[in-house]
Amino acid sequence: MSIGRQPRCSVCAKVPVAMRGVAFCFTCWPGGPVTPPPCLRCGSGRDYYTSGLCARCHTQAIPPVDSCLDCYAWGATRNSRWLCRACLSWRQQYPQQAPCATCGRTVSLGPHGSCRLCHKQAGLLRTINGRFDLAGANRHGHQLFFAGMFHENGARTRAKDTAAAQPRRDVPAKPPTKTVKATATDVFGEQLRLFTIRHDLAAAGRPGLRLRADPAQAAALESLARDLAAAASWRQKQLQDNIIGIRIVLGLQPGGRPPVRASEVDCLKDIDLPVRTVLEVLDAASVLIEDRTPAIDAWFNRQISGLPGPMVAELTTWFEVMKHGSPTAPRRRPRSERTITLHLGWAAPTLRAWAATGHSTLREITKEHVLDALPAAGNPRSTTGQGLKSIFRLLKARKVLFTDPTTRVKTGQHESRQPLPLDVAIVRAALRSRNPAQAVLVALIAFHGLRTGHLERLRLTDVRDGHLHVDGRVVPLADPVRERLRAYLTHRNTTWPRTTNGHLFINRHTSRRDSPASRRWLGLTLGPDLTVTALREDRILNETNANGGDVRALADLFGLSINASTRYAATISHPDLDPGSPTHAPR
Repeated sequence: MSIGRQPRCSVCAKVPVAMRGVAFCFTCWPGGPVTPPPCLRCGSGRDYYTSGLCARCHTQAIPPVDSCLDCYAWGATRNSRWLCRACLSWRQQYPQQAPCATCGRTVSLGPHGSCRLCHKQAGLLRTINGRFDLAGANRHGHQLFFAGMFHENGARTRAKDTAAAQPRRDVPAKPPTKTVKATATDVFGEQLRLFTIRHDLAAAGRPGLRLRADPAQAAALESLARDLAAAASWRQKQLQDNIIGIRIVLGLQPGGRPPVRASEVDCLKDIDLPVRTVLEVLDAASVLIEDRTPAIDAWFNRQISGLPGPMVAELTTWFEVMKHGSPTAPRRRPRSERTITLHLGWAAPTLRAWAATGHSTLREITKEHVLDALPAAGNPRSTTGQGLKSIFRLLKARKVLFTDPTTRVKTGQHESRQPLPLDVAIVRAALRSRNPAQAVLVALIAFHGLRTGHLERLRLTDVRDGHLHVDGRVVPLADPVRERLRAYLTHRNTTWPRTTNGHLFINRHTSRRDSPASRRWLGLTLGPDLTVTALREDRILNETNANGGDVRALADLFGLSINASTRYAATISHPDLDPGSPTHAPR
C-alpha cells in the first residue's frame, strides 16, 4: 500500500478514492452509493477510509478521538494504541490479562484481580476512612470519565493506587464516619454533568431508588431529620415521608451519596412527598446545592425575550445592578423585587416598540424617541417615564450608554388616590369577630395604623410591658388592643403549644417552621370587606380629623413622610370628614 498522498474522489473531491485504480469513493460510485466493506485489519464496518482500511487503521488518516479500550474513558487516540495514558501505565505494571473478577472483561488485572475501571470506581465511591469495596462499588455500574483528567502519573500514582487498595496494617482501622459534611466533599470533587434532565420519579419507582441510597449517609440525615422534627413538632407521617424523600434523592446521586441539587428535590412533588422539609434537612446538613432559578430571574427572561441581543445585554446589566447592587463607584443599594418588576414592567412596552421599529440597542435612542414614546398625560406618562428613567440613568452611570436621553424630560407625578374612610359598622363587626386572629389584626391596624410589613415581621418579643416596639418606635397599646391580644395569645398557645416560631402571627403551615405568615394569609384573615391599606387610611384620617391636620404629629405617630402626611391633612376640610357636617359618620 502506498504511503503517498491519497487521491481524492473525482466527483465530491472530499474523501479519498475507494481503492487504487478507481476515481470514485463508495458514496459517489456510479449506480451507487455502495456500502463500503469492513476494514481488512480490525473488521470495523464504520469510518471506511481507502484501500480496504478504516480511518482508525490507515496510517495517513486522522481518526477521531475515541474511547479507551480498557476503561472506556473518552479521549484515546491511535498514537497511544487507543488506550488512555493511565491504562498504558496500568498494562505496563500489570501485563497479565484475564477475566476481571468484578465485571468479567478480559483485560489487565490489578492486585485484587480487578481491572482499572472497577478499581477506579471503587476509589471514587470510597468515603473518607471508609472501606475499599470493589464488589459494592461496581454493583450498579460504572461512572465513566474523560481521559487524562486525574493528575496522577509515575510512581506516585502506583503508590497511591496500591495504598488505596491495600489498607495499612500498622494503623488500626477506623469505623465508617457518620458525619454528613465529611462525605459531602469527595477527594475528586463533584462530578460535573454534561446535561440535566428531570427525573420521572413516578416511572422510576420509589423502592428501587430508596435502596440505592448510601446506608451511612441516609442514617445520618435521618437522625438529623428526627432532631428537626422534634424541634418543629412535625407529625409522624410528615417525618416518615421526609425520611423516604431523603432516601429517594440520595438514590438519584452517584453512589447514593450527597451533595444533592435542589432541583432534584423538587421532583418529590410528583409522588406527593414533602419538598420543603427535605430541603430543610439537606440545608441543615450543608449538603444542598441551590441550583433553582429564582422567580425574579425567570420573570426577567420572559420580559426580554424577543429583544435584540445588544438591548438584552444592556437590560441585563441594569437588572444585575438593581438586584444585587454595586459595591464599586457609583455605589448602589439593591432594590426590592417589587421595584424591579414595576420599573421594567412600565418600560417594557416602549422597549418592544423601539425594537420593532429597528432599534437594536439603547444607544440609538435619543430624546426625541423618548418624547414620542411617552403618553400624553396622567399615570401612563408618569409610570412609563419612571421606568425609562430608571434604566437610562443606571446605564449612563455604569458607562454603558454615552448619554441619558431622559435627562430634563418631565414626565409628571403619579396621580394619588384620595384616602376615604371606611364604614364603621364593618370595622366594629371585625373587632368583635370570634376569630382571635382577625380581631387582633383589625385592632392593631385600626388603633395603631400598622402596615402589612409590620404585621408580617412582628415577633413575640416586640410586644412587652404593654407597649409595641416597631421600626424603632415604642407605641403604647390601647386597652381594646391589649384585650384582643391576650385572647389571641391564649388561642395561639392552645392551638400550637410546641411551636418554635417566634413570629406573633402564625398558622398551621408556619407553626412548623420559623417563617412569617404570608400576605395572602393576612388578607384572608381580615376578610373580603377589609384590607390593611383601607384600615390604615381610615385610622390616619380619624387622627387627622382629631388633631386638626397636624402634619408633624401624623409623621411621628404613624412613621409617615411629610408629603404623605400632607396628603391626609388636605382632607381636613372635606364635608364627609367635618364633624359639623350632617354627612359625617359618627365614630
